[in-house]
Amino acid sequence: MPLHSAESDMAQILYLTRIEIEFGASRLLPAECERLGIRRPLVVTDAGVRAAGVLDEALAAFAAKPPVFDQTPANPTEAAVRLAVQAARDTGCDGLIAIGGGSSMDLAKGVAIAATHEGPLKRYATIEGGAGDITSRVLPLIAVPTTAGTGSEVARGAILIVDDGRKLGFHNWELLPKAAICDPALTLKLPPALTAATGMDALAHCIETFLAPAFNPPADGIALEGLRRGWGAIERATRDGQDRDARLDMMCASVHGAMAFQKGLGAVHSLSHALGGLNPRLHHGTLNAVFLPAVIRFNAQADGVRRERRIERLAQAMDLPGRDADAVADAIAAMNARLGLPAGLAAMGVGPELDDRIIEHALVDHCHKTNPRLASVDDYRALLAASR
Repeated sequence: MPLHSAESDMAQILYLTRIEIEFGASRLLPAECERLGIRRPLVVTDAGVRAAGVLDEALAAFAAKPPVFDQTPANPTEAAVRLAVQAARDTGCDGLIAIGGGSSMDLAKGVAIAATHEGPLKRYATIEGGAGDITSRVLPLIAVPTTAGTGSEVARGAILIVDDGRKLGFHNWELLPKAAICDPALTLKLPPALTAATGMDALAHCIETFLAPAFNPPADGIALEGLRRGWGAIERATRDGQDRDARLDMMCASVHGAMAFQKGLGAVHSLSHALGGLNPRLHHGTLNAVFLPAVIRFNAQADGVRRERRIERLAQAMDLPGRDADAVADAIAAMNARLGLPAGLAAMGVGPELDDRIIEHALVDHCHKTNPRLASVDDYRALLAASR
């Protein structure tokens, strides 16, 4: 997977996750456990995945069903990590299978850390300088996405709300799932609203990482192909959940976005992380969709973005008639409307009274410094106003 090293100006290109992506791939789960030496897995999921019958579909190949922790909240918290760690210890598990969206996968990564490392989770957060303290002792993880959005199945990071209320990132190659079982069949029952919101999350990853300034041509190519597939499929997948071609393309877009975003993200995510931490009821993908148009216009003025014609290349991947920032931003806003997503923060019940706290958290988010233009307090305030 592509990674821009924070310690140098060189780009490292690493490909580590074993990815199985096809309809019916979940049949491979028992064999992947055997390959990895996981004999007593704990399944981490959420109540919605279980109620929809998707959990049973994902585990159908097991002769004896493994124990399940299904109390993952919409935005995973340190408290939920503790509950799952207790379940892991009670069952004597030696590995984890995350089945669900980004929340279940990120919670499982938190469990992988907390079950094997001492101290509170914030000790291992990236902005606390703790990423290097995450070691190979982490529990091995197999990720099985049931949404096409976060890409956490092929990512070295997790986003968790720690006990002090901050929404923090945890990044280390040891957190990378040992296998990603990407079965688009598991997304066929995903409701339209979640298909749209998680799908826009995937597109935001492709767009933001392509605009990020780090030098990583393979990541750029992966991001553009993910955007091409996802942009052409998201409306079809939302309108007709049984469209298998659209579901496969959305699964690919999710994987591409996360393979590429090791290069870095930007202000869309620093704002989404900040606001999502303050109000965990807000969906991360929806927030990304709302912030994208304003941030694209803001980033179009960055020297590197203009020099490398990156906005024009985004528009080409999206097959837009116009090739400037307004064309791309307007197309995303129009897509949000067609998908039934909120028109702005006001429609989500977010008023300007939260702006100061959002900005405070965005400025210290791990995505802040990888935006192509370093946003100031005033810049963030303008972005929030433009997204309202």
